[in-house]
Amino acid sequence: MPVPATELARLFQLDTLRPETREQLAREAMVSDYQRGENVFEAGDLDDDTVYLLDGELRCSYPDGRSVAHIASAPHGRYSLNDAVPRRFTAKVVSGKARVMRLDRRYLEKLITWDQLSRDENYRHFGGSPGGNNWVFRLLRSQAFARLPTGNIEKMFQLFEPVTVKPSEIVMREGDPPDYFYVVREGTASVSKYLDGAPQVVAYLREGDTFGEDALLSNLPRNATVRMMQGGQLMRLSRDAFEAVLKPPMLSWVLPAEAARLAQAGAVLLDVRMPEEHAQRAIGGSINVPLYRLREDVASVLPGGSRVIVYCNTGERSAAAAFVLKRLGYEVSALHGGLGAMLRLLAANAPA
Repeated sequence: MPVPATELARLFQLDTLRPETREQLAREAMVSDYQRGENVFEAGDLDDDTVYLLDGELRCSYPDGRSVAHIASAPHGRYSLNDAVPRRFTAKVVSGKARVMRLDRRYLEKLITWDQLSRDENYRHFGGSPGGNNWVFRLLRSQAFARLPTGNIEKMFQLFEPVTVKPSEIVMREGDPPDYFYVVREGTASVSKYLDGAPQVVAYLREGDTFGEDALLSNLPRNATVRMMQGGQLMRLSRDAFEAVLKPPMLSWVLPAEAARLAQAGAVLLDVRMPEEHAQRAIGGSINVPLYRLREDVASVLPGGSRVIVYCNTGERSAAAAFVLKRLGYEVSALHGGLGAMLRLLAANAPA
């Protein structure tokens, strides 16, 4: 159920945002209707939402017996319900019905931060024209940026360098050494790879899309060619800036023992080395999709949202693969120490 952006304007914190930022949040908001006696959430729940009551009344009951009312039409009704995780109380509908809005907590924090930072007179990257900041909204919504600490947003935007590009301009070529990470601010681009001996277009990019991170994360040559279709503008980060600001928070690493536990609990072990490497030596039960084919082939072997442990020989290809998989919506970690570390653990635990 959609919610008008004007309704967000009466809610605390959201009332301070620019109209275009509120409009973006309104498009992302999830609004649900509840009936009397239903719980909006329960004490102990773990979730990723900031919750606002738009209409109706809730009774917020704590485990120690205390309870307070939360009424949408009261002065306190413009505030979100407590964001503590796990939830500290149970919120039950006590009016005939209630209407509740949920916003992704991390995305909300990122947009509030960007909205405030971009008001500074020295801020260089605010687009004043209609739609001029759509690239920011899509960039910050990307699954790959979900783990990016809010404090890193300011650093990232400070370090961005704008680059003007022309139609048909090649930004990077397959086989080139890695140098920059890019975000499309304006324009569209095609991504092509040599597959089966011939170049093939495998993806198209538009505002807010990123490219160039694979080679920076894996320390390998570029695995694709990016050619502009329309002229426009790119934002880029140097390799040093990328490694300082984006690389650490984007990657989730697990030690072999934790990886083994997760695999026993149902996580998929994904080997992103070449098929020849996988055939020679691999972790038992692992699935092989080489890094250069990951975007094209992973959906055919793994359902969206799967829990994945990705590995290679050393961890470098795994880092790039984890970033790709996060952008595709998978819950993913990279195996610290690579294949060798896991095989050493398995050998140590093997019966004598």
